[in-house]
Amino acid sequence: MVMYGADIVLRHARIYTLHPQQPRVTALAIRGGRILAIGTDEEMEALREPGTQVFDLGGKTILPGLADAHLHLERYARSLREVDCETQELEECMARLKVQASRTPPGEWILGHGWSQEAWGRYGTLGELDAATPHHPTFLTAKSLHAAWANSLALQHACVGPGTPDPPGGVLQRTDVNSLTGILFESAVDLVARAIPAMTAGELAHHLRDAQARLHAHGVTSVHDFDGARSFEALQILRERGDLRLRVVKNIPIALLSHARDLGLRYGFGDEWLCIGGIKVFADGALGTRTAAMLSPYEGEPQNWGLSLVDTEGLIEYGLMAMEGGFPLAVHAIGDRANHMVLDAFDALREHESQRGAPRLRHRIEHLQLIAAADLPRPASLGLVASMQPFHATSDMTMADRWWGSRAALSYAWNSLRGLGVVLAFGSDAPVEPPNPFWGLHAAVTRRRQDGMPAPEGWIPDQRIGLLTALEAYTCGPAYAAGLENHLGRIAPGYLGDLLVLEEDLFDMDPHNLFRLQPAATMVGGEWVYRGGW
Repeated sequence: MVMYGADIVLRHARIYTLHPQQPRVTALAIRGGRILAIGTDEEMEALREPGTQVFDLGGKTILPGLADAHLHLERYARSLREVDCETQELEECMARLKVQASRTPPGEWILGHGWSQEAWGRYGTLGELDAATPHHPTFLTAKSLHAAWANSLALQHACVGPGTPDPPGGVLQRTDVNSLTGILFESAVDLVARAIPAMTAGELAHHLRDAQARLHAHGVTSVHDFDGARSFEALQILRERGDLRLRVVKNIPIALLSHARDLGLRYGFGDEWLCIGGIKVFADGALGTRTAAMLSPYEGEPQNWGLSLVDTEGLIEYGLMAMEGGFPLAVHAIGDRANHMVLDAFDALREHESQRGAPRLRHRIEHLQLIAAADLPRPASLGLVASMQPFHATSDMTMADRWWGSRAALSYAWNSLRGLGVVLAFGSDAPVEPPNPFWGLHAAVTRRRQDGMPAPEGWIPDQRIGLLTALEAYTCGPAYAAGLENHLGRIAPGYLGDLLVLEEDLFDMDPHNLFRLQPAATMVGGEWVYRGGW
């Protein structure tokens, strides 16, 4: 076999390949943006030729490039320019809004993200928001993205008033029949969001470049995006310009499935930079807003069972429509009732696949935050991917204990699911949580917050997983979920040359310090896209 010379050689390193045949090597070679070979320093030196770039890593650690299996690229990019409302006190949020109002011409929109009524102890009021920004329509999304807070000017721009009925799958919070609070839940958020002047795809492309740079600095080289058509268009603009240096699997909202089918798009269409993923469907709401669909009521709220946004029959219908284009479903399901309905739907869809002689699509459950004990074996038996976000567990643990009580024992059940054979694909849900995979690794391995809470053994310690398993969930798992396991997720011959460099060996450190890790460099396709002083 002819072995051509390398463009790049990285040597004198601790390389964790996640390649079963060669899990640890000291050097690798890259040619044409792909891994040419892995092995010893001496073996890679033999591939050196005039023009080969050789980097001595001085014992640094190399990992495959990390993936974020669930984020919202447009929303994340926009959040970097919005008012940061993730404060411990409501008054601090109000102070930040007043500062932004002083810098913004009257009449222009003020946007923000990140507030949480759980942190504040209550929801903000219409009067408080009007007082902070009296001359600016203001719209603030909650940390969960399943609620928003609008002031009177924003409601007026959207033609929303006390007489506006609750939309299907949404709620306008009211003090009484004649008075709105400005708080919007689920689909009611869109009533005001659609009144905000739209950003063009070109403008968004500019913002996405900044978001891309942030992700590179975290060691993220590929993402699964769950935003809409404008994000897809902006990504194509970056791709055309040669500015897309992040590998993106673009999932399609269910509302656009018919358009995708009319265009003849199919699952997997695209290239190594931008390709089509699955069809995103919402089955319920979120824990933070207590709209996640439950098999029994929330603790202390006997009338609240959450919101089901689609029933089992509806999910089956969506799945059959998607199947015609070879699209798997990616279903948002957080509460135990939502997950039960989703599992019933996938059970029926697997039967349809079998009857048709169709391939088993790589269907996914997004979040899978709470599952009933009787349903625990079903994701594995149905061959589903559990697309989960480890940082949610440590961020949400207080809420989970408060609102789910003893049921929380099977929340964020990574260890149980993995032990049954479920493929885990980890992400962040940014901007819901920060897209730092090392924060996610820390949460997965320790189930502790960064301040050490709640205890040395972590929250529900039985659901902790080992570091290698967690790392695979940020590499091999997302690649498998997207049908890209022969190209991404490992450092092996023929795989894309995506990797990151760490000053420390994460396998030799105290797991509680994992969240402190910061890549020294990130490479995508054999090109350095981030070098933090190294």
